[in-house]
Amino acid sequence: MAKKLINWTERYSVFYDEIDKQHKKLIDMINELYDSFSNGKANEVLEEILLRMIKYTDYHFKTEEKYFAKYSFSDEKAHIKEHEEFVLEVSKFYDDFKKKNLNLSYEVMNFLRTWLLKHILGSDKKYTNEFKLKNIKEL
Repeated sequence: MAKKLINWTERYSVFYDEIDKQHKKLIDMINELYDSFSNGKANEVLEEILLRMIKYTDYHFKTEEKYFAKYSFSDEKAHIKEHEEFVLEVSKFYDDFKKKNLNLSYEVMNFLRTWLLKHILGSDKKYTNEFKLKNIKEL
């Protein structure tokens, strides 16, 4: 049975299916990495998972940002800045790994877990709360 670092709960839901599905996919990637780490195989899959995460977060962030513009999210600029900082950090992990300067550590795992959950529970809840106040039922 695969080991998980994050178990999805309703607490993480932003109550928009499209975004919840994307968040679940990001959590699955982090869990895949964690399971590989737990089985001593992380360095074998780290490059591939980091590349997938970079590509998928780009797709996910563009999805969110499309709705920010469409529904005039008041904190759009600060939220996009968080997205950009995440992409830079994960890209740095990838570059360090390619240069053989990085072995997967709990520091990397903790960064991914902490950032994603903090982002969902903090920043993402801000826009979903604002959208609910604007009576936006579906994205």
